[in-house]
Amino acid sequence: MLKEKITYQILINGVVQGVGFRPLIWRLAHAHQLNGEVFNNTEGVTIILQDSNSSLQLFLSELQRSLPAVARIDCLTVTPIPTEKLYTDFTISSSVSSSHRKVPVSPDLHVCRDCLRELFDPDNRRYLYPFINCTNCGPRFSIVKDLPYDRQNTTMDNFRMCSLCQQEYDNPADRRFHAQPNACPECGPQLVLTDGIVTLLKTGDREANARFFQTLSDLLLKGHILAIKSIGGFHLACDARNEVVVRNLRQRKYREDKPFAVMFPTLKSVQEYCYTSSAEEVLLQSIPHPIVILRKNGLNNLADSIAPRNNYLGAMLPYTPIHHLIFKFCPHPLVMTSGNVSDEPIAFEDEDALLRLRGIADYFVIHNRPIFIRCDDSVTRVFNERTYPIRISRGYAPCEIPTLVRFATPILACGAEQKNTIALACDERIIISQHIGDLKNYNTYQAFLRNIEHLKRLYDVHPKIVAHDQHPEYLSTKYALELAENSEEPIDLIGIQHHHAHAVACMVDNNLNEPVIGIILDGTGYGSDGTIWGGEILRVEYDDFERLGHFDYVPMPGGQAAIDHPWQMALSYLIKVFGKDALGMELPFLSQIPLSERLLIGHLLEENFNAPLTSSCGRLFDGVAALTGLCLHANYEGQPAIEFEQAITIAEVTPYRLVINEQCTPFRLLWGPMIQEIVADLESKCSEGTIALKFHLAIVQALFMAAQLARNLTGINKIVLSGGVFMNMFLLENLVQRLRQARFEVFTHQNLPCNDGGIAAGQAVIANAKIGLKF
Repeated sequence: MLKEKITYQILINGVVQGVGFRPLIWRLAHAHQLNGEVFNNTEGVTIILQDSNSSLQLFLSELQRSLPAVARIDCLTVTPIPTEKLYTDFTISSSVSSSHRKVPVSPDLHVCRDCLRELFDPDNRRYLYPFINCTNCGPRFSIVKDLPYDRQNTTMDNFRMCSLCQQEYDNPADRRFHAQPNACPECGPQLVLTDGIVTLLKTGDREANARFFQTLSDLLLKGHILAIKSIGGFHLACDARNEVVVRNLRQRKYREDKPFAVMFPTLKSVQEYCYTSSAEEVLLQSIPHPIVILRKNGLNNLADSIAPRNNYLGAMLPYTPIHHLIFKFCPHPLVMTSGNVSDEPIAFEDEDALLRLRGIADYFVIHNRPIFIRCDDSVTRVFNERTYPIRISRGYAPCEIPTLVRFATPILACGAEQKNTIALACDERIIISQHIGDLKNYNTYQAFLRNIEHLKRLYDVHPKIVAHDQHPEYLSTKYALELAENSEEPIDLIGIQHHHAHAVACMVDNNLNEPVIGIILDGTGYGSDGTIWGGEILRVEYDDFERLGHFDYVPMPGGQAAIDHPWQMALSYLIKVFGKDALGMELPFLSQIPLSERLLIGHLLEENFNAPLTSSCGRLFDGVAALTGLCLHANYEGQPAIEFEQAITIAEVTPYRLVINEQCTPFRLLWGPMIQEIVADLESKCSEGTIALKFHLAIVQALFMAAQLARNLTGINKIVLSGGVFMNMFLLENLVQRLRQARFEVFTHQNLPCNDGGIAAGQAVIANAKIGLKF
């Protein structure tokens, strides 16, 4: 007697669209002789199965084991449902829309091994085709205009597939079944080489493609700079071994010192120039293919000006078919930096690139597959064998962070002024945008506005609460205020203290929802007392924080100018310790500053004019780096601190005295004795490497003592470390080691950057807690 068939509805949420999930379901259903259907919806994937035996459990077990590489199941529910329909086969049905969207958008994916094999197979019809892709690889987020993820909702909607591509697209057994960017040389996008005025070459058949990429190789090896359109925007590329062309790129791009990233043909090529650990090798080859910060081995012929005065190099491997084709014909390391003028967002539209990059690039490689939303390269490094993000963007974004709280109403978090990202919070997750940049630039601010609208549309989220930084002059703050003022519906604004947001972002990153001690170190953050914070020891919960301690205040003469010219911070520290006599001190760095400029800074400090107080640890790094003469003028954010860390010479030394005044509430970390000792070392001709080491060890020792004091005051043993200063690996590694030896539970970032690129997540969770929506 046949068993009665039971119909089950399986609802799956997670990264399950555009990653080969439905073809997998189709194959598993046929393997287990199950009938029914599967279709995308705006919340994920729905599976209907009719089962008359025990195959359902086997099906579900094998599904969990066989997920495509980039797929992720967040929630799976199985429910018996009544139906009179009798399925006689298993099919993939059309997508179904609903009013509620929960499906994550897949990040852009690197080209997979199967496609690479076909790309270089002369017998394959896609041989040397620069837009080869399948359900396991290719562009995703950067081409998606709307959901569900179907071809008509992407920038591929204008490319009509040829009969062979259509057959692949319609065949559930094919690797390209419903691969939305599916294309071939007959029906898909093509590349164009231009000098900005005249079209020089086009791709097409295999002979044209070989000629095209051989020409690109010739141009690169002759010392030309190329603007190359990639997945999320344009790169500026040149021969990384050619010092003249790298210097030329710096001059044209107005990027004096900030390191360039280098793309290497293979992992073996990376290892010729950099030391790599097994964790770093895994990260380089991971699906996001980020830029990974690696230590140089010193045995290479790369141009010195790629990363001047820096022991590290930003390395990445090719992640698109275009990159792999370039390296087939030009197997040498290439500078591959963002296609922009410094501080602007990357160009991603052809006309804009031809306009903005005309004075930088000699030639342009463009194509007719539009990029809908720009997405710069991600930057990472490895700490304690785990990924330690610096910039989250292509390959990671949109980044979804699950939370321990439920957001009963959607929240928009506007992020910070620098390294801006935004966040949407709804249900039990936070959706973090790709890196947007520094909002003071007009084009970056326009990108900020576009990204907000794009994420709201993709996820069909209309926030009623907007969280923003408390700094009144941040453009992200001003946007929030204008949004509330001009909105037809009421919007609640919640200002979030900058360092509270940093701490909670690290808590969210580690699934913590309990009181913690936060050590938050950065350059700038608007404090609750109206001063500029940045060296904070806090007691932190989601809904509130208490300032337990901080670095002693010092004036910032000239405000922003003191950040751009660290010698002004150095002079401020000297005057605070030695008084007016500091103006005439015979220190090497002061001899490089005209007396008139020193007197002007002294006057600003004496009159307390345009000299806001700061407790910033970042400014302390700047000031001491300038004291040694290492970096008097900063050409990019964090340069003094980065170069100061690079200068460390390991030896047996006694740290400088950075003492704690426990009589104050909050307690204070007093740097005065340290400044006195540094001056004494400078006068005795102590090397900058030794000064750098003693300074770093003093910071570690003082923070360790501050943590112990904070534990004694609060009884809390868990510590989160956040803020941009913790991109300093020497500081991070040594402090974490000391804290763990003292049996602290220490938490660092792993999905979100420790810098301002991560605080939007903290803003969202704090706003949720402040309105009492905990569940």
